[in-house]
Amino acid sequence: MGITSGLVLYAVCWFMVFFVVLPLRLVTQGEDGEVVPGTHASAPANPQLKRKAIITSIWAFGIWAIIAFVIWSGTITVRDIDFLNRMSPPPR
Repeated sequence: MGITSGLVLYAVCWFMVFFVVLPLRLVTQGEDGEVVPGTHASAPANPQLKRKAIITSIWAFGIWAIIAFVIWSGTITVRDIDFLNRMSPPPR
C-alpha cells in the first residue's frame, strides 16, 4: 500500500466514522425549546462539530491502523475472499 492509497483509506475510514459519530448526543432545537425562525425543529441546537471531528479522527486512525496492518502483513488477501474461484491459481 502506497502513500496515496493509505491516505484514501484513512479518508474513507474517517468519513464512515464521522457519519456514525455525527448523531451521537444530538440535541435538536425542538428538544431545546428554542427554534430559530427559518429552520426546522429537528435542526441541531449545538452540533459540537469540532469535538466530533476530534473523536472521529482518533477512532478513524485506530480503524485505519488495523486495516493497514492486515493489508501490509498479508493476513487476508484477495484470494482469501474469492468464494467463486474466479481467480487463477497463485504463482509459485
